[in-house]
Amino acid sequence: MADSTPHSSQSVEELFALDSLLDSEERQIRETVRKLGNERIRPHLAEWYEAGTVPARELAKELGALGLLGMHLEGYGCAGTSATAYGLACMELEAMDSGIRSLVSVQGSLAMFAIWKFGSEEQKQQWLPSMAEGSSIGCFGLTEADFGSNPSGMRTRAKKDGNDWILNGSKMWITNGPIADVAVVWAQTDDKIRGFVVPTDTPGFTANTVKNKLSLRASITGELVLEDVRLPNDAMLPEARGLSGPLGCLNEARFGIIFGAMGAARDCMESAIEYAQTREVFDKPLAAYQLTQAKLANMALELGKGQLLALHLGRLKDKGELRGEQVSVGKLNNAREAIKIARECRTILGANGITLEYPVLRHANNLESVLTYEGTSEVHQLVVGQALTGSSAVR
Repeated sequence: MADSTPHSSQSVEELFALDSLLDSEERQIRETVRKLGNERIRPHLAEWYEAGTVPARELAKELGALGLLGMHLEGYGCAGTSATAYGLACMELEAMDSGIRSLVSVQGSLAMFAIWKFGSEEQKQQWLPSMAEGSSIGCFGLTEADFGSNPSGMRTRAKKDGNDWILNGSKMWITNGPIADVAVVWAQTDDKIRGFVVPTDTPGFTANTVKNKLSLRASITGELVLEDVRLPNDAMLPEARGLSGPLGCLNEARFGIIFGAMGAARDCMESAIEYAQTREVFDKPLAAYQLTQAKLANMALELGKGQLLALHLGRLKDKGELRGEQVSVGKLNNAREAIKIARECRTILGANGITLEYPVLRHANNLESVLTYEGTSEVHQLVVGQALTGSSAVR
C-alpha cells in the first residue's frame, strides 16, 4: 500500500538526485543562467512568441556579458568552460524557450565553432572576440530548401576567379540570418565542399526574414541569397575540406540540444505539476487523482533518464571520448521524449494549456522544430542503426 501521509513535493531533479552529479561551478553556472531567464527573459516570452520576433541583438549582448556565447571554446574572449557546463546552460536557456537556446547554439556551436576549429588565425582574431561579447552576430549557412538531410547535394557553388572566390546560391532556415554580421557559408567547389566567412555587408549578399512560422517564433529565421558574392581568397576556412567540416559543427550544436530539449520538458512538467496542485476538480486537486499522478510519474521517468543521459554524454565529451553515434543517441532520445512530455503536460492543463499564459504548447510547438533540425529523428535512427549493425542504410 502507498503511504497516504501528506508529503512535500519533489522536483524531478531532487527525485533523481541530479545535483549530486554536478560540481559547485556547474551548479553556479546553471543558477546564473536560470536567474537571467527569470529576471530578463521569461516575462517577455509570450509577447515575443505572439509577435513572432525577439530582440536578438540586445539579448546577444546580455548573453555575451555572462560569457555564454562560445562558452565552451578556449581563447579569443571565450569563457573556456567544460562541455557539461555548456550543456547545463543550454538546458536553462531552452527551459525559457527553444528560440533563446537556438540563438546561443548557432552563435557559439555553429558560427563561432566553425571559425575557431577550421579558421585561420586572422579569421579568429577578426571575428571571435566580438562574437563572444555579442556585439557581432553570426549565422551558419548549410541547409538549402531542397537539401537538409542530404547536405552533400547542395547547389550553392564557389568558383575561383583569379585570387577571389565568387559565390552563388541560397540557404534556407538560417537562424540569426537576417540580423547576422557574418555568415559561415558552405559551398561546392572544384575541391570538395568548403566553408567561407562572409561578412553580410558584402555586395550580392541578401538575408530575407522567414515569416508566418508556427514554431520557434521567438527566434529570427532567414533565407540567405548569394548572387555573385565576391570574396578574397583568405575568406575560405583553410582547415575544412569536405562534409566532415560542417558535420563536425552540427555535432557541436546537437550536443547542446541533448541538454536543451530536457530543459523544455522540465519547464512543461513544472508548469503541469503546479497547475495540477492548484486546480480543483470535483472538490479536490487535480494532482490528487491517480490518472494525473500516473501521467506525471511516467513523464518524470523519461525526463530524469534524459537528464542522466545528457550528463553522461557531457562527461564523455569533457574527456574527449564522445563519438558521433553517441550524440545521435542523445539527440534522438531527448528530442523525442521532450515533445511527448510537452504534449502530455498539455492534457493536464486542459484548455488552459493552449494559451500563452502557460508555456507548454509554446514548448511543444518549438520542439516540433527541434525534433527535425540538426538531423531528423529518422536520420539519427539510421546513424544508430549503422553503429549497431555495421551497415549503412542511407545508400
